[in-house]
Amino acid sequence: MTKPKALLLAGFTLWPIVYMFLFMAFMFSQVFIGMDNPAQGDGMPLAFKIIFPLHFLTMLEIFVLIAVYIWHIFKTDVIAQDKKALWAVVIFLGNMVAMPVYWWLYIWKQAGESGANRT
Repeated sequence: MTKPKALLLAGFTLWPIVYMFLFMAFMFSQVFIGMDNPAQGDGMPLAFKIIFPLHFLTMLEIFVLIAVYIWHIFKTDVIAQDKKALWAVVIFLGNMVAMPVYWWLYIWKQAGESGANRT
């Protein structure tokens, strides 16, 4: 994988972690704002109309990332054959934590090595 593609994948990989903190900050802010402003009764607030599609798209992105990483695990020759199934399970179960670790160990280092071999 080339370095630009690896960096693009890193951005997509880090987005769920960033989004988690943004979502928590949003929810806490809504709790404190909601205590000051009673419900108007005119439907869902605009902030929730924005956050729900963003939440759905982030969940969809996580599923796509899981598929991409598992595909990469079984496509690459860098990982020992006996560890591929283990990495697939770790990516599937611990996705938000495991994907950045896998990216660093196997994608970024491999992109750096393939770039060094080209020059």
